[in-house]
Amino acid sequence: MENRISFDYSKTAGYISSDEVKIMSEIAQNARDYLLSRKGPGNDFLGWIDLPENYDKDEFERIQAAARKIRSDSDVLVVIGIGGSYLGARAANEFLGNNFYNVLSKEDRKGPQIFYCGNNLSSSYLTDLIGVIGDRDFSINVISKSGTTTEPAVAFRIFKELIEKKYGKKEAAKRIYCTTDRVKGALKTMAAEEGYETFVVPDDIGGRFSVLTAVGLLPIAASGADIVKLMEGAADERRRCLENAFDQNDAMQYAALRNILLRKGKEIEIFASYEPAVQYVGEWWKQLCGESEGKDGRGTFPASVTLTADLHSMGQFIQDGARTLFETVVEITDPGADVEIRREEADLDGLNYLAGKNMDFINKSAMNGTILAHTDGSAPNLKIAVPARDAYSLGQLFYFFEFAVAVSGYISGVNPFDQPGVESYKRNMFALLGKPGFEELTAALRKRL
Repeated sequence: MENRISFDYSKTAGYISSDEVKIMSEIAQNARDYLLSRKGPGNDFLGWIDLPENYDKDEFERIQAAARKIRSDSDVLVVIGIGGSYLGARAANEFLGNNFYNVLSKEDRKGPQIFYCGNNLSSSYLTDLIGVIGDRDFSINVISKSGTTTEPAVAFRIFKELIEKKYGKKEAAKRIYCTTDRVKGALKTMAAEEGYETFVVPDDIGGRFSVLTAVGLLPIAASGADIVKLMEGAADERRRCLENAFDQNDAMQYAALRNILLRKGKEIEIFASYEPAVQYVGEWWKQLCGESEGKDGRGTFPASVTLTADLHSMGQFIQDGARTLFETVVEITDPGADVEIRREEADLDGLNYLAGKNMDFINKSAMNGTILAHTDGSAPNLKIAVPARDAYSLGQLFYFFEFAVAVSGYISGVNPFDQPGVESYKRNMFALLGKPGFEELTAALRKRL
């Protein structure tokens, strides 16, 4: 089918033998069966597997209704969340929307400007965002399962005060949308007390796998994107992942090949894209891979570049630096727009040889030339072809990566669904902030600083 994503590992020839692929295909099959048996570590966080088929249809309709309301009454939507609570939505909105969505007129956008906060603790960032919003009408989507994660909780406290000052508590409550735990937690309690509309962070889906839940769907729908097609794409990819044998299963092949490369000393995987709109898909992918596989002294380190821009900064290292890396190139087959290069009489820039050619042809020539150069420089390349910048294609891509990383984690012998290392920085931060209950750790840390 032309409208499905596809995976190509032909540019690993010379680095990976057919025997290695055959052996790893058996390991990958066993890892998939282990995942689908729901008996492995982290098995209480597997709700994402069947989500594209078994999502809550009533909540889905409420998400669409809330998105329509936001588009009709708000010039700005402030999305408050960190990590998996915002990266998927931002990835989708940048992938699907105009590259300059936020600076278009409201008539051209057909929706609110969308800004993200609660993903850092920068006072200047929040101050600048408040200034950008100014006196305009805005709504808030705060996303946190507990409601107590420091970064989004701080941002929500500040924006809650602003929106209540602007509209009053009663009207402000109609503009605050909470995506949180179904029954418990600080944010759920506050929402019940204040009358905020709530959407659910499912108990059995971890944050980095949550983009196809209300966590991602409400901000995506608020931009005007087609979340029905997004779920259809994910559902079709799910069927291929669950049903197809290895030779017809792109996600399993990707999981297998990246593990072969890791075992051969390729410890860094670089997500490379040639469209700026794909940059935040790379940021989402970095969390998915890093938090799922980086534990117990194992895992491939995920990095990302946007080309050709980064060829002028990171290109030298990728081509000629330490031979510990491989690339996964995400190609957009049809970028949705094109520009033809015109002939000029003087040809002072020497570009007349490109006259009559389109920018996408030039971009893909740069991509293919770079792939060949990097593979010649001992940086093997994997390639994922995505048909278009549309919701159906992106739904496939999200599910492809989620399934592949889950299988890959089991291949490497880790629990892909926990994140024990993340808790360490939180304990230290709480202690240094003087949070009650951390007094002993506070004293110990201050002696070390």
